[in-house]
Amino acid sequence: MKNFVEEFKKFISRGNVVDMAVGIIIGGAFTGIVTSLVEDIINPLIGLFGGMNFDRYKIQLLGEATLNYGEFLTAVMNFVIMALVVFLIVRTINKMSEKANPKKPADPTTKKCPFCKSDIHLEATRCPHCTSVIEE
Repeated sequence: MKNFVEEFKKFISRGNVVDMAVGIIIGGAFTGIVTSLVEDIINPLIGLFGGMNFDRYKIQLLGEATLNYGEFLTAVMNFVIMALVVFLIVRTINKMSEKANPKKPADPTTKKCPFCKSDIHLEATRCPHCTSVIEE
């Protein structure tokens, strides 16, 4: 039992588990913001131009059974709008992050053989393709 507890402590204190937990918490809060943006701001604006509410569309089946395809269409449209909003927000954050922290190009690890023009390792003294001796 003691070994189990120690192993669990080691697992729970790893960085990626803590990062995942923080991500889930932030994601839950962010979901509320995006949902409110879509339902309270974007959907009413779409309603002004379209004037349609898909929730009312349904097909009467047998008896009181109905096929509410309008609610499904609304759910699909909400998903697409939410995905678009999240995409735009993440894209903007990524662009701001790139401007703040520009990436340096990686140091080259290969060079061209002067004889056969193949890529070879920087420290190579003989080309593995044409077997020519490479002089510095």
